[in-house]
Amino acid sequence: MRQSATIRCLRSEIDEQMKKYGYSLTKLSKLAGIRLGYLSETLNRRPPRPITINLLDSIAKALHQPPGWLYELYPGECISDEKVSRPRMIPFLIRCAELGRLDLITSTASKLLEIPKNIEILFYVAEQLWEKGLQSESVHFYRLVIENERDSFHDRFTISQYRLFRASLGTNAEDNKEALVRFELYYNRLAEDFQLDALLHMANIYYTLENWKKVERYADELRELAGKVYEDQLRKRYSTKPIESLNTDRHLVVYYGQGFLLKGIALTMQEQYEKAKNYVSVYSDLGWFEFLDEIGKKEVEKFRIWGKGNMLMLNLMTGNQNILPDYSDFLEDNPTDTLPYMLGMMEAANRNNFSVDDVVNRFCERIPHPDTMTTHIKRKQLFRFWYEKAIYNFKHGRRSCGIKDLLTALNLAEKMQYSSGLRKMILLMLYEVDGANEQQEIQKMLDELRSEHKLDPPFSTPI
Repeated sequence: MRQSATIRCLRSEIDEQMKKYGYSLTKLSKLAGIRLGYLSETLNRRPPRPITINLLDSIAKALHQPPGWLYELYPGECISDEKVSRPRMIPFLIRCAELGRLDLITSTASKLLEIPKNIEILFYVAEQLWEKGLQSESVHFYRLVIENERDSFHDRFTISQYRLFRASLGTNAEDNKEALVRFELYYNRLAEDFQLDALLHMANIYYTLENWKKVERYADELRELAGKVYEDQLRKRYSTKPIESLNTDRHLVVYYGQGFLLKGIALTMQEQYEKAKNYVSVYSDLGWFEFLDEIGKKEVEKFRIWGKGNMLMLNLMTGNQNILPDYSDFLEDNPTDTLPYMLGMMEAANRNNFSVDDVVNRFCERIPHPDTMTTHIKRKQLFRFWYEKAIYNFKHGRRSCGIKDLLTALNLAEKMQYSSGLRKMILLMLYEVDGANEQQEIQKMLDELRSEHKLDPPFSTPI
């Protein structure tokens, strides 16, 4: 009886609006672009044909109603005698998410979850939203799955944990860390293709947190898993079974190469330069990798370029100044990779106390503006570059330039809410700034910085 009342109310609302505008069924059919017979069966037949959400939207538009009109009455079209029509319920929930109707999603989900198996519908809706690029809209559905799934080893539970982890990542280092800690318990329950993506993201986050042991751990796991998947793919090539395509964000060679690249970076940051060279040499030459389509070949070429640059950088780190001309040539030939290699050069110069003024003057204008940085890793590299450049200028007696570079790094650390970076800035300021004139200069620059970016004072008292 309840469903009949809902249907009658939904159709009576439509009928009332038709009368208001003086529309006949034929007129509404033309305005909504709906076949007359189909519309008649939906509105007038007893029992009526169920209304699809697309049809309701078309009718609403023809009757000059806003998006989402009568949605609060629509669940009655989807649920009858504890049976749910997936073909109507799923598009309805997706449309509610697109319109931001969390109230309807919450009330409808509550009805659905009275029958535990309907959790599958919520997971399917979440996946559909994710595939459409509506990550923030999918979050509520993934949370519902996590809160109501009884089996924490079920695929939809672990995938929901992974999707929430991915959706939580942004430019705030502390938020990324919290998201990683929540997810870390579940990554090894994922299917292999999802694990590849997860391991790469986890290693990258620990890179931004400068936890090099963790980067090593997940880089090792990434290399091992990518190698295993690769061997499985090779075996399937010579079997009668068809090779299933991997459901990954990137080509398989990316995960394999990134495992070696991240391992090399972690070793480099721990000053194990000779050991790092062994890993650089591997990802520098991945042309032997099978299953390379055009995308894969482009990725292999990227690794070749990165390998060449990183090997030059490792030689710089060990104090070989003679390769600076080759380093300059590399920067000239690869303008898109300027930031990480300029950063590496500054670190090498500070470590080994040699001058790189010529290279800095030649390429520093290529360093990107902070507002163009779209990933946390890039912002972190940019912060480290200006921090190292500040140290370099202080070492070479250019204190005014050093202070300006230091403030640029400070601005980045504040925007990123990068607490360890802020601590570095404070310590460097306390160590380097000791004269009254310099204190006044840096305080003036801090005031200008706060005024320009509308920032709260980073220090409670003047330096």
